[in-house]
Amino acid sequence: MKDCTVAPYVCVDAEELKTLYKSVGWTSYLRRPDLLKEAYAHSLKALAAYDGERLIGIIRAVGDGVSILYIQDLLIHPAYQRRGLGTRLMTEMLRCFPDVNQAVLLTDETEETVQFYEAAGFQKVQKVGCCAFIRLHECYG
Repeated sequence: MKDCTVAPYVCVDAEELKTLYKSVGWTSYLRRPDLLKEAYAHSLKALAAYDGERLIGIIRAVGDGVSILYIQDLLIHPAYQRRGLGTRLMTEMLRCFPDVNQAVLLTDETEETVQFYEAAGFQKVQKVGCCAFIRLHECYG
């Protein structure tokens, strides 16, 4: 989707984030919008995609940017999905950290998401002899 604008997301707008997260059904983040805004403020990097003034996609990374880059969030508004915007955001984020040792993420295990992330060069952790663990705070569980 070449006609949209992709730029660093530096002025965190809680309302536009809420609208985007709600559009994709990520409601656990909406229970504590103050924490979502703070999470963005403490992220390593965030990139946003806009259609005019409307936020239509976002990617957020945490980590040190040298040994590890953790893709925390990648959201595309449903009306803009399957147009290459997610790929564009992921490509731009990874381009910002060309020498990072590990880029990792957790996601739903659906056919669509597995295909998307494998096409982006990611592989399941089992393929490299690893496993993943998670501990969720009750607020987000």
